[in-house]
Amino acid sequence: MKIAVTYSNGEVFQHFGKTEQFKVYEVEDNKVVSSQVMGNNGLGHEALAGLLADNSIDVLICGGMGEGARNALAEAGLTVISGAQGDTDAAVEAYLRGELESKGVNCDHHDHEHHHEEEHGCGGGCGHHDEEEEGCEGGCGGNCGGGCGGCHTPEIILEGKNAGKNVSVHYRGTLDDGSEFDSSYSRNQPLEFISGAGMMIPGFDKAVVDMEIGQKVNIHLEPNEAYGEYDESRVLKLEISELPGSENLSVGQHVYLQNTMGGAFPVVVTEKTDDSITLDANHDLAGKALNFEIELLTVSE
Repeated sequence: MKIAVTYSNGEVFQHFGKTEQFKVYEVEDNKVVSSQVMGNNGLGHEALAGLLADNSIDVLICGGMGEGARNALAEAGLTVISGAQGDTDAAVEAYLRGELESKGVNCDHHDHEHHHEEEHGCGGGCGHHDEEEEGCEGGCGGNCGGGCGGCHTPEIILEGKNAGKNVSVHYRGTLDDGSEFDSSYSRNQPLEFISGAGMMIPGFDKAVVDMEIGQKVNIHLEPNEAYGEYDESRVLKLEISELPGSENLSVGQHVYLQNTMGGAFPVVVTEKTDDSITLDANHDLAGKALNFEIELLTVSE
């Protein structure tokens, strides 16, 4: 069985029709045996159902889903689980355990500079769509962070023996205090991506682009080579009356906002009063130095 998840920066991307990448999981005996990031080939939302069907996808997990997209996917024979949010690996594991329920057609529309996307008002964290588009539908990046431009033909931005090639790695990420924040070893699931294409945070990508198969390296990354410095300008304080549905949120909750260009970005609620809410759009690891143990497993054209 193959499961595809709308994908951006390691999380379920909330706009199906605007997703530039999918993370595709191969499943055997109800366990994930491999995964890789797949671009959308530059296709618009009206053609994504065909792309997934052509790649033998059985199940799609996504955030927001409009009726037109839902119908097209059903006609293509895919099972759709909408309303998912958070880490893509965790969403797939929840689905395999039978714990992930579809929210169906789950988009609504709020007229505000920032459109609110959260699990209470939108059935599981949907993206809000423009009324002229069929479905809720960016960024991409398979990352341990980072991003790329249009994912249909990745631009190779680094030089090295593995640049432009498909690679798979195992990795373990820790902070300077020794605490582990991520590990593909613990999931027994290698990470696959195109080396040198900006799909990873810069320091991670630079390390892999010249590695040999079987080689293990340990790297230390300062914030500028990882998720960047913490940026106070990315902290937003809004009146609750300006953001419909925000009255239902709680401190520590991760939600999505949509900018005026239609792109969704994650934020976390850091403070809330009766009248206002503070949202932080910095990545959880922004401003932190990271350490990685990386093992290169495979390289292919």
